[in-house]
Amino acid sequence: MTKAQTTQPTRLYVKGVHLGYKRGLRNQYNHTSLIKISGVDSKENVDFYLGKKIAYITKAKKATGKDGSKFRVVWGKVCRAHGGNGVVRAKFARALPPQSIGAPVRVMLYP
Repeated sequence: MTKAQTTQPTRLYVKGVHLGYKRGLRNQYNHTSLIKISGVDSKENVDFYLGKKIAYITKAKKATGKDGSKFRVVWGKVCRAHGGNGVVRAKFARALPPQSIGAPVRVMLYP
């Protein structure tokens, strides 16, 4: 075995949490989600994550698809910052379901 295979695998994502949806006082916009990325506490730190992909992963009861996996993924992309405290706005291919509020997401570190 080589030295690279004996070390721990490198994690290619940062953990985040789905906070909710973009909204005003009376209107809610489900197509844009608010994501809190761990370790990001200011608007200046958000610049690195702009354009990065986000994965919301769920587990299904039955295996479907070509590979027979029970995991399903909804992909999204970081659009911009939301406020000054490190929260970002993200648009997903399909709007995230309401039960995903408070659930973990993965922010990929590769483009």
